[in-house]
Amino acid sequence: MSNIIDLLKEYQLNIMFALSLICGMLAFFVLIIKTLIPSRKYIILALELCAMFLLMSERMAYYFRGDTSNVGYWAVRVSNFMVFALTLAIIFIFTLYLINLYHHEGGLKRTPLRLNISCLICILALIPLIISQFTGFYYTFDAQNRYHRSTGFAICYVIPLIILILDMSVVIQNYRRLGKHIRVPILLFSILPLVSSMIQMFTYGISLTSITLVGLVVVLYVFTLLDMNDMIERASRHELEIVREEQNNMHLLFEQTATALANAIDAKDKYTHGHSRRVAKYSVKVARSAGKNEKECEEIYFAALLHDVGKIGIKDSIINKEGKLTDEEYGAIKTHPVIGMQILSSISQSPYLSIGAHYHHERYDGHGYPAGLKGEDIPDIARIIAVADAYDAMTSKRSYRDPIPQQIVREEFVKGLGTQFDPIYGRIMIHLIDLDSEYLMRESEDASDGEAIGTLLCGPYRTTRSDGILLNDGIVHIRLTSYMSDERSDENIPSFVLFDSLDGRMHDSERKQRDLLYYEYATVHADGTVEQAGARNVRTRTNETAGAAAESKAMLHGEKINFDIEAMRYKDHVLIRLMNCYRFHEIILALPDSTRFCYLALTGKNCVIEDVDVAKTGESISEGYIPRIAEEITYIDVPQGDIPNVQVDGWRSDTSDSFEITDGMRISFHTMSLPTARLVWHCPFVVIFTSADGKINGKNYRELTVVRLDGEGWEEDDHAENRVHVSKLDTFTDWNDFKAKNKEGQDCELFFKIKKGQIDIASDFCGLSIRSVTTVTDEVPKLYAALTGDQCAITNIHINR
Repeated sequence: MSNIIDLLKEYQLNIMFALSLICGMLAFFVLIIKTLIPSRKYIILALELCAMFLLMSERMAYYFRGDTSNVGYWAVRVSNFMVFALTLAIIFIFTLYLINLYHHEGGLKRTPLRLNISCLICILALIPLIISQFTGFYYTFDAQNRYHRSTGFAICYVIPLIILILDMSVVIQNYRRLGKHIRVPILLFSILPLVSSMIQMFTYGISLTSITLVGLVVVLYVFTLLDMNDMIERASRHELEIVREEQNNMHLLFEQTATALANAIDAKDKYTHGHSRRVAKYSVKVARSAGKNEKECEEIYFAALLHDVGKIGIKDSIINKEGKLTDEEYGAIKTHPVIGMQILSSISQSPYLSIGAHYHHERYDGHGYPAGLKGEDIPDIARIIAVADAYDAMTSKRSYRDPIPQQIVREEFVKGLGTQFDPIYGRIMIHLIDLDSEYLMRESEDASDGEAIGTLLCGPYRTTRSDGILLNDGIVHIRLTSYMSDERSDENIPSFVLFDSLDGRMHDSERKQRDLLYYEYATVHADGTVEQAGARNVRTRTNETAGAAAESKAMLHGEKINFDIEAMRYKDHVLIRLMNCYRFHEIILALPDSTRFCYLALTGKNCVIEDVDVAKTGESISEGYIPRIAEEITYIDVPQGDIPNVQVDGWRSDTSDSFEITDGMRISFHTMSLPTARLVWHCPFVVIFTSADGKINGKNYRELTVVRLDGEGWEEDDHAENRVHVSKLDTFTDWNDFKAKNKEGQDCELFFKIKKGQIDIASDFCGLSIRSVTTVTDEVPKLYAALTGDQCAITNIHINR
């Protein structure tokens, strides 16, 4: 300790000089800084100036010590007086700083009494200091003009100590009110001078208290700036949050306004409810699949949402006319794109809105309206909306027809590529249809979530029914409340119809059942009884809780009964669990095959079904969950080749074992479309991919391309581009013959050629010569292939390298 003190004594004049310069520079910076509030700026300026003059006075006192000249006489006395006075001034200004800090950041409305007492003591302490100059109470000077402590010397240290203790007590009590950066120097300012003063009381020849005070003044300045920067950053973040919130509010207001306008447009036509919203959703799906960024997708969404705004200018009598329009009426309808453009062109900040409205009825071949634009002369945004608009028009109910089944819609898109539709965006829509295995992209797309079912007022049996809810290997939870209407009978209860149809709806007329391939499996009634139709087998199990009699009594009294239903399907078996507070029923149905869909629709007789809630929780079942009550229908129970046979009941529902592909490799197999297959693409596919473990959907899986043996291909990877070249051989008659040959069963060979960055696949199949060329733009370690398809059986697979 003594060595440190001796070192300080040796270099203290240099330390004082350096610190005084720093304080002078900081005082200058305080003058020019604009981030501090004025009151605090002047307090810190006063602190820095007092600290600078304190050290200058200390240095002067040491410099003229022992100088007996007249100048030395006055310099020593004035400088020592200034040391004591400026020490009090620094402590006084620090107390003012505390008061300012607690008022502005600390949230104190009233100044703590102890801080007021500290200020008063500082002022009163000047009185004994002045008296001491004449009485020598604090200190005296000898004949050699040297400073000596006097009898009252301790008092001049005790007074500042009392003030600092009062300040420290306030700081400790309100410590958490201070900013995180300013807390430490404030606490140090209250503690370190106390320690240094106590040391200096017993040490002579060193200005430890002054150096400590000035050092803390410098530290206080630095941390004040840090704390102020924090406040500015918080204020800036707050302002940015306000700006973002305003932007979000403006965006929300724009979205709500656009949606309200779109709803108003759709409300003009009783058959187009939700049309604009669906077209907007489909347009975004197409845009994202085409690689558009989020900003472009948002623009496309709003342009599609308002694409039919021009219908505001069309008479309701024309829009809602049932039956065919006259030429004059159709001419009026054809003006809505121009009217829409005129309405939306006033929104200069969003020119894409008027573009979408103006050109969404143009055709790729130039035969559209209103401008008759052709090909890529049609704005990109309008070509996307045209595809989405046509899809929703075909899959929605109209005054003159029911919704067109999705698979027929797909065929219409295939026919319209390059004529009605942009080939790129049309192909994307075809791909989206292929991926939409649950037919969610339709007018009643929310039905599976319960939203569109609403309340069913059932009169005569099966006259009122909901849309179908698709069942698969995910568990569907259905909750509903039911009670009998005025007519009371044990038969007046809810029922659940299990069926398949192209549009996912129940149909009674023979024509619609034929056209939409309607097939009914069974009807499950709420009392647990089952009417078997096309199901191969049915097994029921009932557990009584309160009993059938109590259930019947409650129903006949018109009481509301809550039903909880669980429904699921695995391959060709369906499991229904039907529960209420009286009984539990478990029904298992064996379907005719695994290829058809299975929908569940709510209906009933003379009852009310309300509070319907449908939830798909994401829970999946696996083989063995549903006990098998009939043998599995299989078409691959034949000898296998190099890898196991595979039966694909639905769109890529199963896949063969994968195999690495090499240059010159040949794959041969036998394929047969299943009895339920009826479409061209019910045929085998080959998937080209790469993964770390060589498995479909394995680690680091990347699907590069899918090639179908009906001549279509699709690239799935951003770094892959696929081109399929198809030519019809002399053996090709028509597509009906193609489907018939697939039904009979065909042998097929695939030939692979691998060059750097290019994969060629060639095959002759059912009269088609197919060559697929996939170019990969980045390096892939290994390439793999697997066979899959849609409603086909692939057997006798041989791999020849």
